[in-house]
Amino acid sequence: MEYLKVNIEDFIATISINRPPANALSSAVLRELSSVLDDLESNEETRVIVIHGEGRFFSAGADIKEFTTITSGEDFSKLSTYGQELFERMERFSKPIIASIHGAALGGGLELAMGCHFRVVSETAKLGLPELQLGLIPGFAGTARLPKLVGIPRAAEMLWTSEPITGIEAVTFGLANHAFPEDSLLEETYKLAKKIAQKSPVSIKATVELLNMSKTEQYENSVKREAELFGKVFVSEDGQEGIQAFIEKRKANFQGK
Repeated sequence: MEYLKVNIEDFIATISINRPPANALSSAVLRELSSVLDDLESNEETRVIVIHGEGRFFSAGADIKEFTTITSGEDFSKLSTYGQELFERMERFSKPIIASIHGAALGGGLELAMGCHFRVVSETAKLGLPELQLGLIPGFAGTARLPKLVGIPRAAEMLWTSEPITGIEAVTFGLANHAFPEDSLLEETYKLAKKIAQKSPVSIKATVELLNMSKTEQYENSVKREAELFGKVFVSEDGQEGIQAFIEKRKANFQGK
């Protein structure tokens, strides 16, 4: 891997973006991320994924220099579709993905973060979609995800002014779950990740599917699927272990089966 580093500890895989100075998301970075997800999906030592940026930023956007090498609108659309499909895959990934954001998550960087299941930010982080400043628009599903998270009026203001918001504002607007001082951001992110890693991978996978269904499916379809999965999870080894541990007043030892 040239731009991404992966470290697995305590069932938590940390993907670090390392492409100085701004951790810009070139197509090579996106391809590496896709390859890392392939590896982690079947890795039983990984139950939660944390994505963060090395250096000063989470990711300050797409690679604008790479844009100058693309000559046709059709090729731009292909790049856009690749990013959209990758981030859609992340959103549906069977293991929770948390973005831990410091410095800046701008443009493609924020779109990557919005593809994660949720976001934790430093109080002073800057988050925004400034593409219109370049006469462009977001291309990695930013215009679809941002309004769902912050509402259409707030998304419109962020897009049209190109002004970023702070980490604290991101929490207020619903774009991030928590804001922490930058020097404790990763530590706090891992506290959350460890709580999630202690859960049964079987039940986590089921809830990822159901949370995604809630965005697109009618209520009746979602609860019907919930009932089906409730039965499957109940008879799983993890489901039975969790019930037994509760009765015996001990900590459950989930195996992901």
